[in-house]
Amino acid sequence: MDVRKVERISKALSDPSRIAMLQQLAQKENCLYCHEISDFVDLSQPSISHHVKQLSDADLILVEKEGRQVKYKLNKTVLDEYVAFLNGLKI
Repeated sequence: MDVRKVERISKALSDPSRIAMLQQLAQKENCLYCHEISDFVDLSQPSISHHVKQLSDADLILVEKEGRQVKYKLNKTVLDEYVAFLNGLKI
């Protein structure tokens, strides 16, 4: 994993709302619909969209359209690579 990608992921993880979204994804068997996010995050729709975009740009979540619904999934591969990178920093 390159340093720029690590930086992007680290920035995406620096916000408590984004971490809450990732926690919910992990609990909901890695599938969360757009309308469900407002149930556990006290933010406006534009703010939620901003946070989702940050997570998506960092490749931490995958966005899928299902008709008129938008579904989010945790990108376990990227998350595993990020954790492996951090573990590699240990001496």
